[in-house]
Amino acid sequence: MPSVAFPPAPAEVAVYDLDRTLTDAGSWVPFLRFWMQHVVPWRLLLLPVVALGGVAHGLGWMSRGGLKAWSHRWLIGPRVSAAQLAAVAEDFAEQFVAAHALAPARLAIAADARAGRRVVIASASHGFYVRAIAARLVVADVIATEAARVGDAVLPALDGENNYGPAKAAALAAWLVREGLQGAVVHFTSDHHSDLPCFELALTSGGRVLCANPSRKLEAIATARGWPMVVWGRIQGSLLERA
Repeated sequence: MPSVAFPPAPAEVAVYDLDRTLTDAGSWVPFLRFWMQHVVPWRLLLLPVVALGGVAHGLGWMSRGGLKAWSHRWLIGPRVSAAQLAAVAEDFAEQFVAAHALAPARLAIAADARAGRRVVIASASHGFYVRAIAARLVVADVIATEAARVGDAVLPALDGENNYGPAKAAALAAWLVREGLQGAVVHFTSDHHSDLPCFELALTSGGRVLCANPSRKLEAIATARGWPMVVWGRIQGSLLERA
C-alpha cells in the first residue's frame, strides 16, 4: 500500500502577559523609580506634575497611553539616549527579575519551551525594558508598547498603540502574520480581564487559556466560562498601575 502523507502539525505559540502574571508586581512604576534613583534624582520633584496626569486619566481626559507618555516626559525626560536607556534597562531588569519574577511562572515558561512551543511575552509595558526582562526569563520574542524614536533618541510619545486590551490582541495577530505563524495554535496566559481579546484569539486558534493570579473580574469571567485558574504567588497591589 502507498504510504499516507499526513499534514504537519500546526506550530504552537505560548504567549504570556508580564505584569502580575510572570511577576508579583507591575513594572512601569518600579522602572520610573529606578531611573530617577540612578539617573535623574531631581525629577522626583516633578511627581506632582505626574499626579495631575493621573487625575486627568481618572476623569477620562487622558488615555492610558497618554498617561504613559506624560509620565515618561516628566520622570524620564523629553529626549533620552537610546544607549543610556538600554543600559539602565539592563540593570533594572537584573534587579526586578531577581526580586519579582514568580518561580511557578518561570517553570511554566520552561515547560512550554521544552514542549517545542515558541514562547512570547506580550505586555502593555515599554519594550525598552520588557526585552531586558524577557531575556532574563529566557524568552526571545516580545510584543510590547514602543516609544517613538528620532535618531538615537527615545521620546515620550508612543510609536503606535499602547499595547493594552484590544490593541494587544491586534499586535499579537500582526506578529503572527509577520512571523509566518498565521495557522499556529496560540496558548495565552494572563492575570487581567483587559486581555479578554487575547484569550479569545487563543481559543479561536484551538489553543488553551490560563488565568494566572486573576483579577477579580477575570476570576468571575473564568468561573462563568470554565477557564482554568492558578495562583503563582502573592500579588502586590498598586494604585498607579494595573496590567
